[in-house]
Amino acid sequence: MMAPIPTRTPTRYILETLIPLFMFAVSSTMTPGPNNVMLLASGANFGIRATVPHMLGISVGFPFMVFAVGLGLGAVFEQLPILHEILRWAGGAYLLWLAWKIAGAAGMGEAEKRGRPFTFLQAAGFQWVNPKAWIMAISAFSVYSTPDAAPLPQALLFGGIFCAISFPSCGMWTGLGSVIGRVLKSARALRMFNIFMAALLAASILLLFV
Repeated sequence: MMAPIPTRTPTRYILETLIPLFMFAVSSTMTPGPNNVMLLASGANFGIRATVPHMLGISVGFPFMVFAVGLGLGAVFEQLPILHEILRWAGGAYLLWLAWKIAGAAGMGEAEKRGRPFTFLQAAGFQWVNPKAWIMAISAFSVYSTPDAAPLPQALLFGGIFCAISFPSCGMWTGLGSVIGRVLKSARALRMFNIFMAALLAASILLLFV
């Protein structure tokens, strides 16, 4: 017979699970990735106010993905590897298309002519084809979940932690982009910035295949 899994006191749970999970969430959420590169470009091209729906879409959409993974979605991908391959190729194609759109984006004064920032639903839906989002969500439960914990409360807790961190992170990257957009006065300078952001986003596709 298997030995019973020992339960942990609240203090041990905080020290061994919540604090490490929080640190993982902060570091993984605030480091560069498709979401943050797109927010940086959107802040530079459209400004903070126009990018708020994009920020909210990430801040709600990604924690919901974490919640879904915690309820068993991650196990579905383990049972059906073909789904992971489909997601990988679909995500790569979509990221390339987004990189192309960013490379051709205009500045704040010409935004209406050349494109629009992501809506709430577009940003929330993008999480499901974002390779970094999947890596973060699955890694969080693979490393920090507690085997004897009830799935629903644990999924809510993990999703809540990422929700609390996501919006400040989105605001930081969007704000930085807005500052860059004001510094880059000429259309040529902003075009070069957009091309550089597009190259970063395209480079992130390597995560899908390496």
